[in-house]
Amino acid sequence: MVRKGSRHLTIAGKAVAPVALGGNVFGWTADEATSFRILDAFVDAGGTMIDTADVYSAWAPGHVGGESETVIGNWLKRDPAKRDKVIIATKVGFLDGRLEDKKDYNSNVTGQEYVASLHPAVIARSADASLQRLGIETIDLYYQHRDNPEVPLADSLGAFEELRLAGKIRDTGLSNFEPARIEEALAAAAAGGYPAATAVQGWYNLVERGKYEGALQDVVVARGLSFFPFYSLANGFLTGKYRSQDDIGKSVRGGRNIEYIGSPKGNAVLAALEEVAAETGAAMATVALAWTKAQDGIGAPIASATSLVQAEQLIAALTLELDAGQIERLNAASS
Repeated sequence: MVRKGSRHLTIAGKAVAPVALGGNVFGWTADEATSFRILDAFVDAGGTMIDTADVYSAWAPGHVGGESETVIGNWLKRDPAKRDKVIIATKVGFLDGRLEDKKDYNSNVTGQEYVASLHPAVIARSADASLQRLGIETIDLYYQHRDNPEVPLADSLGAFEELRLAGKIRDTGLSNFEPARIEEALAAAAAGGYPAATAVQGWYNLVERGKYEGALQDVVVARGLSFFPFYSLANGFLTGKYRSQDDIGKSVRGGRNIEYIGSPKGNAVLAALEEVAAETGAAMATVALAWTKAQDGIGAPIASATSLVQAEQLIAALTLELDAGQIERLNAASS
């Protein structure tokens, strides 16, 4: 079947493969050697987009953020030829920034000052730090990681435009933005006379359809944007890994699946995934991603892997296409 999403989507002049590799686990639950093997397998199979953020993985004990970008940078350093094959997407906005000298943006005040995320000075410093960790000259897709109402969109988007003009970023995106704020951001870019965001990122999967379908999807489709969903496998629930409360301890993210485990919708979705998996010979995770990439406005679902076995299931979704009947059964189970 023909996917309704952005089949011929390009970012920074490169074609976006229909599944993106999430880098949130790199340097956290996947050590560097394992991360390298996953990255190699994904790219060698035709995957192109690698999604990360400066905040990954600041939540882990002893981490400060930037660990994922560092791993990706080390991988690229090991095999520089891979750079031309991949689209590097990273983000700014979840980490606030302490400027060494407030004169950086206000010459009337001296001394250290803690400023909000997405302040232009924070964006500038954060982009430079990401570029250094990644070991690249230009970020292919740079996201505002979350909306910050304290910072005018004209300011944050203007800072992105300065980075683009300096050759430090190419395309831009918005992550965790409400539909109305996406419209405001597009209008602000038009008013400023510079290219608007082309990508939107947010939460979406078979058990959380309402987080995208509706007003957000309407904006994405109407404005010709591409949506890149995170939590595409519902923290592993859609792989069939979590069937009972006893399974929660299988990973550090297991506790996030409490509301799905044993619920009528959760059970129905897993049963439908199993059925389609049996028909296609694919893993449940592969089927779940194939369903997601078939939805209107989707650029590529984002999914991470901590082992080569998991990576192979994501890779299989690059080429798996479900038929209309299979999609409808999954739709019915998840409604």
